[in-house]
Amino acid sequence: MLDRVFKLSKLGTDVKTEVTAGITVFMTMAYIIFVNPAILSAAGVPIEGAAVATCLGAGLVTFLMGTITNYPLALAPGMGINAIVAFTIAGAMGYSWKVAMGVIFIEGVIVLLLSLSKLRGLVMEAIPIPLKHAIGVGIGLFIAFIGLVEGGIVVKNPATLVSLGDLSSKDTLLTCVGLVITIVLISRRVKGAILIGIIATALLGMSPLFSLIPLPEKVFSFPRDFSTFFALDIKGAFTVALAPMIFALFMTDFFDTMGTAIGIGEKAGFLDERGTIPKLRDLLVIDSLGAVTGGLFGCSSITCYIESASGVTEGGRSGLSVTVTALLFFLSLFLTPLISIIGGGVKLPGGVVRYPVTAPALILVGFFMVSLVQKINFTEVDTGIPAFLTIIMMPLTYNISYGIGFGFISYTLIKILKGRFREVHPVMALSSLFFAVAFLLQG
Repeated sequence: MLDRVFKLSKLGTDVKTEVTAGITVFMTMAYIIFVNPAILSAAGVPIEGAAVATCLGAGLVTFLMGTITNYPLALAPGMGINAIVAFTIAGAMGYSWKVAMGVIFIEGVIVLLLSLSKLRGLVMEAIPIPLKHAIGVGIGLFIAFIGLVEGGIVVKNPATLVSLGDLSSKDTLLTCVGLVITIVLISRRVKGAILIGIIATALLGMSPLFSLIPLPEKVFSFPRDFSTFFALDIKGAFTVALAPMIFALFMTDFFDTMGTAIGIGEKAGFLDERGTIPKLRDLLVIDSLGAVTGGLFGCSSITCYIESASGVTEGGRSGLSVTVTALLFFLSLFLTPLISIIGGGVKLPGGVVRYPVTAPALILVGFFMVSLVQKINFTEVDTGIPAFLTIIMMPLTYNISYGIGFGFISYTLIKILKGRFREVHPVMALSSLFFAVAFLLQG
């Protein structure tokens, strides 16, 4: 039956290979079940509710991807998008997490409509490739910066804005030790290195050596907290001030999915002679449903994960592999007590909360995303400068949409001043104007 449903023989694979690949994918991306609740809790999202939503949402959308498209693509709440929710919409802008989830939902509906139409091709052509890469690099730097702050390695300084934290304090020292452990695991190419690093750091935090993380009263329990489900505030998300955020989320979600899908498709040998993926529309529709589901469930936008490549490397070629991954996410629902302890953070005197267990994972996820910078040719000033501004403005303004806005506006201005405005796609020009007006109104 499995061979018939997932076309295993036709794809040159078998059940054992697909199951092994699915377990491998889960191991490489399971860190998200600890990291996502930790990030969202900074916005006031109940951490146990976020854990339930993360596991159920990731499992559901990954199951749909595996069974409908038969592609070995796993999905989970996206790193970078969850940072926008926690640190930009709910943090810097002061909105509630429910409004932030409303923004996620609206953005998901927009991507869904584009995926159902031919407009997605128009949007893809509008943005220069270096700027697409720059968005990913900038988000990577932003995530790494968040990890350094949450781990206490970088702290506020009234004179220099930021400075080095107290590396002798137990919480920061635990972050550093966890970072070293995870780096060693990654350098030795250990499967599931980030997840193993989180677990090892948590165990150290529970040990008498640090005594920072409380021992869990129990490891398994039935999921009880569904408070994040359908709690979104769509009406509150419909404001002029949040329009740039909806656009920024759309850009991040849309292009990250395309890049991941093409990268995994190339590795798995799915691309046709034109370099496109068969059944791309189905893939994009399910991914956009992930954003809608993430907003409804309260776990941030659910999107395709590049970690799916680990399963392809193990020989996974069908949707059966990620169907196994989905089932493992469902089983993780019963680990919410452990997830809450590991992702809950450490409360310090003065009301400061640090996350030494998950901070190393954020730093290293940022590292992997920043590796895209090698694809940007900075000698081409027309795109090099906008790419640079996109990258640098995200972490320095603590806002992803600001980085995208500066990149778009600078690209359009350079082309205009060089008398080459015809090279600017109308969608790009309109987007630049949109960002410029939003910046002026903000002032």
